[in-house]
Amino acid sequence: MKKINLRDYYPYYTQDMIVEVPDEVALLLREYMLLEEAYRIRTYRYKAFYSLDRDEGIEREILQKPLNPAEIWEQRQMTELIYKGLSKLPVKQRQRIYAHFFLGMSKADIARAEGTDASSVRKSINRGLHQLKKYFEKI
Repeated sequence: MKKINLRDYYPYYTQDMIVEVPDEVALLLREYMLLEEAYRIRTYRYKAFYSLDRDEGIEREILQKPLNPAEIWEQRQMTELIYKGLSKLPVKQRQRIYAHFFLGMSKADIARAEGTDASSVRKSINRGLHQLKKYFEKI
């Protein structure tokens, strides 16, 4: 059993309040204090005025400049053009290209999911990309 001062851990205590707690609890409270101090140092060091623990893309949004309307329109046109090109491909090639480039699946993962050989997936994707290249050269 260890004695701890609750005033060190809880800011609303105005006077010292000494209590005995099991060693595990004291260890957890000490770990909590160390993590809080490490977080405070990180926010000071990186001049972060927002939470570094968030997963919602705050850091990415800060680093990327907002798009102007012309860029947004251009992106939409490019996306539409890509989807039109993909629609000209056979279904199997389209699905494989979409899975590889848009969903980020590896060619081996696609082959495993389809129950086929990885080399056939590679060849299919390459043929599809070649057909897309021809389609975009015509436009």
